[in-house]
Amino acid sequence: MPVEPVAHRSEGRRPGDGPRRPRKRPSALLSRTGVTAMLGLAALYTLLPMLWLVLSSTKSRQDLFATNGFAPGHDFALLGNLRHLFEVDHGIFLRWLVNTVLYAGIGALLATVFSVAAGYAFDKLAFPGKEKLFAFVLLGVMVPGTAMAIPLYLLAAKVGLVNTFWGVFVPGLVFPFGVYLARVFSAAYVPNEVLEAARVDGAGEFKTFCRIALPMISPGFVTIFLFQFTQIWNSFFLPLVMLSNQKLYPVNLGLYVWYSSALSQGHPQDYLLAVVGSLVSVAPLVVLFLMLQRFWKSGMTAGAVK
Repeated sequence: MPVEPVAHRSEGRRPGDGPRRPRKRPSALLSRTGVTAMLGLAALYTLLPMLWLVLSSTKSRQDLFATNGFAPGHDFALLGNLRHLFEVDHGIFLRWLVNTVLYAGIGALLATVFSVAAGYAFDKLAFPGKEKLFAFVLLGVMVPGTAMAIPLYLLAAKVGLVNTFWGVFVPGLVFPFGVYLARVFSAAYVPNEVLEAARVDGAGEFKTFCRIALPMISPGFVTIFLFQFTQIWNSFFLPLVMLSNQKLYPVNLGLYVWYSSALSQGHPQDYLLAVVGSLVSVAPLVVLFLMLQRFWKSGMTAGAVK
């Protein structure tokens, strides 16, 4: 007896189902071309100011104002500009650069040590009021640093730290966001079983932290250090409020003085100094990120592979 052919059914569909709706195409912004275009615009937004800064630093004072910002000058004057930068006012720019290295380098290192220790304590230790105290830390994360400049100035005036190195250095030791990150890294990297084994072997809390926990949190340590180093290096408003002695200025405040002098007093040579000094001030940040990018990448992606 002949068998009638059976119509093939679409997989996953029942006889009573209606016609299949056409799949919606992704919007133009979410397509591969749209995402690539947005990333390209973001890259241009980031790189074009840097390109202008590099090209402008290679020009003489005459070419700086007579040529297009993105066009090379007639003469390559970068070496002469750098020589003049470090010689003007008896080498004041080098003094500003050293001040900034001290503010940002030592300050960020100490702030990172304090933040990692505090984050580890909030994560692994039990003490009364721990979560309430951590809530105050999170409150400090939400308060912008510029809003604290005036209160910090008033406190520094009470103890005689205004217009001193310590008036700028000490506030950089407090980094609430670093404490929050350190707690996250401690929870992700340091197993409780390892700490319990160390305590059973007779190690105290301080030795357990230094010998076991701290090496495990090293990617987080580098990440927190880079965040705080960049924040202190780019700090402007607090030194502006706190300092009046130019020998204590960080590099950002010194460049602002030169730029203001070029605009208000009509000194075009100060404008060129501000441009070349800006290029030099960016170089240490670039070098530091290139040196520590391996640890920074592993620290930033720790939670993604947990």
